[in-house]
Order: sequence, then C-alpha cells, then structure tokens
Amino acid sequence: MIANLLKEVARGKRGARDLNYEEALEAANSILELKATPAQIGAFFIAERMKMESVEELEAFVTVCRKHAYRSPLQQGLDCAGPYDGRKKSFFTTFATAFLLAAAGLPVTLHGTAPLPPKWGITLHEIILELGINTECIPREQILKAAKDTGVLYVPAEQWCPPLKQLRSIRLELGMRTVLNTAEKLIDYTHSPYLVFGVYHNTVLARMTQLATNLRYRKALIVQGVEGSEDLFIERPTRTFTVEDGESRLQIIDPGTYGLETPIPDTDWTPAEQIHMTEAVLQGEGHIAFVNQVLLNGAVRLQFVGKVDSIEEGIYTCQHLLDSCAPWELYRKWQGAMLGGAINIL
Repeated sequence: MIANLLKEVARGKRGARDLNYEEALEAANSILELKATPAQIGAFFIAERMKMESVEELEAFVTVCRKHAYRSPLQQGLDCAGPYDGRKKSFFTTFATAFLLAAAGLPVTLHGTAPLPPKWGITLHEIILELGINTECIPREQILKAAKDTGVLYVPAEQWCPPLKQLRSIRLELGMRTVLNTAEKLIDYTHSPYLVFGVYHNTVLARMTQLATNLRYRKALIVQGVEGSEDLFIERPTRTFTVEDGESRLQIIDPGTYGLETPIPDTDWTPAEQIHMTEAVLQGEGHIAFVNQVLLNGAVRLQFVGKVDSIEEGIYTCQHLLDSCAPWELYRKWQGAMLGGAINIL
C-alpha cells in the first residue's frame, strides 16, 4: 500500500528515508496506474521533492513509465531529453539541430508536452503546434512514417505514455517539480543507444551519471545547458559529462575555442518567433548567435556518437550541411509528412 510507503518518505527532514528499488516500483505502479488517491499522489510527490529522489527511486519511475509507454526501436540514434517545462528566454536550439543531425545520418528522437511546472515556459510541443501540426490528433503511424522518411521523430509524450496525461492535473495543481520531471525525459521511446540530457544544477550530476548507467545507455551526454536544457551555451562555456561504462568524464566546452562565441540578442520569444528563427537558421539566414549555437550543438553531438573525430571536424561538417540546404529540405519534408501532404521547398 502506498500509504505505508508514504510514511517512510514523509517523516520529515531527519526521519525520511529513501525507498529501495522494489518499494519504489510499488509506489510508481500505484501512482502511474492511479491506484493511489490524488491526495496520496500529491503527498508523495511533495515528500520526494523535499527529500530529493534517490537513483533507485528515479529508476523505478522510469521503468514503470516505460512499461506503460509505446516504445519502438524505429531509429536507434540520439535521444534528446530536454525539460518538459520549456524555455522562457532562450532559442530552442535542439529543434533546428535535429534536422542538421538527421542530414548527417544521425536519427534523432525528440519528445515533450504542453507546458508544465515549475517553469511554465515555451515547449517544443507548442512550437510544433505553431506549425499547424497537432500531434495529439495525428495517428501514430503517420508520425512514425515521418520519422522513417526524415530521421526526425517527435513524440507527444502524453499520448504515447497515457499515465503522464492522467497525472497532469495533479502536477498543475502542485505547481512544482516532481519525480516525473526527470522520469518522463528518460522513457526512451526508440530504444536509443545515445542520450543527451539537460540538467540545471550540478548537484544532480552524480545521480544522473548513475541513473544513465543503470538504464544501460551506451553513452550519455549530461549537459548543464541553457535553462537546464541539453543545449550548449554559445556566449560562454558549458559543463558537460560524458557517461560510458559506468564512468563519467568532465568536459568544459568553450565556444571561444572554436571561434563561435557570440553574444545572445534580447529576444521576445514566442512559439511563432521560435519557428521564425528555426527556419531562418536552417536556411542560413538567422542571427549569427543562433546559427553558431546550432553549429556547436550539432558538432558536439556528432562527435559524441562517433560520427566525427573532433568538435572541429563536426563544425566543418555542420557548416557544409547548412550550406547545402539539406537540413532545410529535411525540415520541410518532415513538416509535410506530419501534416499529411507535400510541402513545396521554397
């Protein structure tokens, strides 16, 4: 019974203890299958937030989320796991970068939902909706076909993992971060061997290193990125950790080293402005800061998965691809496939 487990995690600062993996699985099943009451679920989320989730507890929630999700080894490439609570003051670099990577032969899986707490920012879900693509109404087969044709998959997480949708109202009422903020990013809808995962605070890096190892990713790139996302900064260095074979290696990536460091212009970001800048960058006409940011993120990810031998080589590769218009053509092809019809490439 979750009531008994709740007593263990909610005893207060001195008395609360971490659940072992089996106990955490029991709690996760009770919550994600709605066997617990809304009051119990809310209390558990708050208690875990105060205590801070252990690796075993996080792994258990990921495991149960995966059990209830539609997962297919469609394209075993790179899973980009950014925060589902969105962005408030930054360019959604990963979206543009996905088409650059796909043009380089690296399949990419993206996923998200409508805005969530605590940030309530602009999400990838809203950006794609701005394109006229309502992924909540598109048949899964159509989304999968778009991915097969282009190498880019966008997963509407609450449709492909129904418990996330069922728990949304409780999360909205709480208005705070919960264990699901981490677990939902690790469902791994395509069984990807490679993960790039954004974090905000470096205090979670040790836990994420162990969690990525437990979840058996071939390699994981943990990025202390823009607004807690997986996107590297372009105006200053970014701390990253590469996790492989149970060990992590720190690498501080400085855009100045590659001649890419650029001040970020003040921008009033909206979903429409995110689309405008994405399309401008993919056509080679965007602001230099965002072009450089896409080049750097693309290069680092290509190097991470072994597509290139160095970040420098990755930058040259990405610049060549942008110049060739291949990412732009893939983007338009993906948009047409998601809308169910062809779109002329302008």
